Amino acid sequence: MTSTNDEAMRQPLLVTMGDAAGIGPEIVLRALMREDAPAALVLGCPRVLRRAAALLGGAAWPMAVLDAPGDLAQCPPRCVPVWAPPGLPEGLETLPWGQVDARAGRAAAVCIEAAVRLLQEGVGRAIVTAPIHKEALSAAGVPYPGHTEMLQALAAPEGGELPPVRMMLANEELKVVLVTIHMALRRALEVLDFEGVLSTIRIAHRAAAAWGQAAPRIAVAGLNPHAGEGGLFGDEELRYIAPAVQVARAEGIDARGPFAPDTVFMRARHALPRHPGEFDLVVAMTHDHGLIPVKYLGVEEGVNVTLGLPFVRTSPDHGTAFDIAGRGVADDASLRAALRMALALSGAGAVAV
Repeated sequence: MTSTNDEAMRQPLLVTMGDAAGIGPEIVLRALMREDAPAALVLGCPRVLRRAAALLGGAAWPMAVLDAPGDLAQCPPRCVPVWAPPGLPEGLETLPWGQVDARAGRAAAVCIEAAVRLLQEGVGRAIVTAPIHKEALSAAGVPYPGHTEMLQALAAPEGGELPPVRMMLANEELKVVLVTIHMALRRALEVLDFEGVLSTIRIAHRAAAAWGQAAPRIAVAGLNPHAGEGGLFGDEELRYIAPAVQVARAEGIDARGPFAPDTVFMRARHALPRHPGEFDLVVAMTHDHGLIPVKYLGVEEGVNVTLGLPFVRTSPDHGTAFDIAGRGVADDASLRAALRMALALSGAGAVAV
């Protein structure tokens, strides 16, 4: 008898093409045409992907355009299987490279929606998303600023509450989970509160347990210089960050802090053999506070993971790179890292993170 885990392990990764005018289609093909590429199904426009293949000097492996996701089993070896979800706009392959266009935003949203639908129907083991452009999404009338918020809404049961989700950026040396994400800094400071910090610590703890760290060491970064210095430079640490850490510890979570945000990332960095990290995860209060140190270590190895969803979703940690789109020079290393992490997090025994 075949187990559910065995069936899940045989399922493909669902890879969305991203913004049609950016580097997403190109890096998707680069990554999936490699000898060590995992089993995957690309959701996107075949004509857009053929245009991207032309940037690479022609396809090293041909594309197999599927009429339905279920046709994947009949796909010949050494082909990149592509399925065009219903609702893709026409003329995507004619869009100028590197320019915001509502049609590209609509197409990106259609692919994301279709990927979630397939997972909910039992097709696929995880979602790996190529970069989208927030302005293009907005121009298309999509009511979400980015992947995280859109996936959160799509994962919610009909008429039910949105699942609490958090963004994690990770590489082999550092993992950072954010309390607030894509919003103006002033707004982020307004919404930051005790419940948000505590919920983030809990979500980070559950996620780490899901990928095999039963007792992760979680460092909580302060918001203010020197973590407020006892209230001299701001009192957010006293009012809700430290209390959230205390409650988490009472629940059996190994959370510590708040620590000075200008040094905690160095302390958590796991760079063997000379520098074993003191912590497994860092919880940071705002988007740039947490992501700058991870990206400084190397965008090419960074992976964006959405924690709290009922399925695994990863993405490269860079954007659409409109400045180099259409030139055939985009690096697929971060997407390959996202594919590897999606496989690891959705492996046998793994649960939703």
